[in-house]
Amino acid sequence: MQTVYRGELSVSYMQFYVESRPEEFGEAPWNASAGQRNGLCGASVPGYLFLTTGLHTGRVGLTVEVHAQEPPVDDVWEDVVEASFRPASPRASVLPWGDGELCAAELAETDHRVRYCARGMDVEWDAESAVLDGGPPVDHYLLQFWPAPPAPDRVVRQTSRCAAYWHKHARGLPPPPTPEELAEAARREREARERERAEAHERVERQRWGGRIPSERVLAVADNVRTLVGLDRDLIDEVDAAGPRAQRDLARWAARRALTLAGLDRVGWTAAGLDALDRGEALPEPFDDEARAFDRLFDDPEVPKTLVSSPDGRSDNVLQQAMALPALLGAADPDPLGAALGALSHAAVTWGPAYPELFAEARAQLPD
Repeated sequence: MQTVYRGELSVSYMQFYVESRPEEFGEAPWNASAGQRNGLCGASVPGYLFLTTGLHTGRVGLTVEVHAQEPPVDDVWEDVVEASFRPASPRASVLPWGDGELCAAELAETDHRVRYCARGMDVEWDAESAVLDGGPPVDHYLLQFWPAPPAPDRVVRQTSRCAAYWHKHARGLPPPPTPEELAEAARREREARERERAEAHERVERQRWGGRIPSERVLAVADNVRTLVGLDRDLIDEVDAAGPRAQRDLARWAARRALTLAGLDRVGWTAAGLDALDRGEALPEPFDDEARAFDRLFDDPEVPKTLVSSPDGRSDNVLQQAMALPALLGAADPDPLGAALGALSHAAVTWGPAYPELFAEARAQLPD
């Protein structure tokens, strides 16, 4: 036999606890006696014990023991109950109400029997006052653990009015949920959280996409269409419905319209890029490196420099040629839908506030 603790325990609200759940340490479930015969040692929550005292507030005597086998019941104890207990970790801590660990029993993570013995539970008011004034404890408790297979809890001995009251209270509680019921409740809670996340995600996506979420095809090329969402949301769906061949043709058309408007169709190396695009070939150097293509755009004296306002009219100093060049790069996207939407987006910025005219022409390019 091992004596883990012998001394005094401070109690409040007639309770203290044994806690072995690392992830829920110190959280006191108030239904720990649900479904039991005894109301002094609540053991219906796995890995946790809720222990009731006669004294409301003050100090009680407490002894904690660990045995290798079931010990005899000493006649000195007036109220005795037993329950099954399986630690959730190797450390079963004894916790006063609202305080840290008093002591801890090192128990194997296997089934145990716990016996809770009490003496002097019917504490009178004047006796409780004496304890609070520094007098010795008037009620004493013994907590014993030993390995044993699971079995129903039981009242071994009942003497005090206090114990009788708590036994009656426990028997009036509804039984705790079964493992199957707990699993079902957890499943429902998990599904509810998943629905909430999905609904929140959908609300955000609808807002991002102008009130309606597009097809999976459009979502896959979302980076190419951000500009179009705020300019003409319907055009996105129309291009999506046109099919790959029409999308590829539209991409080439939009790139050429953008570069022509910016005067880049008359610059040799950008015109060569347009011709390669029309032939379905890979874009020539320097379009294989976007950074080098822009460096050449800014350094080439043959490239015109014209300004255009942004489509929303908030800026009037946008370099038109810098807006047009990405239309050619976007039109070379291997995905026809991404190419069409990317080229249209950059062409719209090239046209500035006149973009509705471009979009009207674009619709005319689409099949009926």
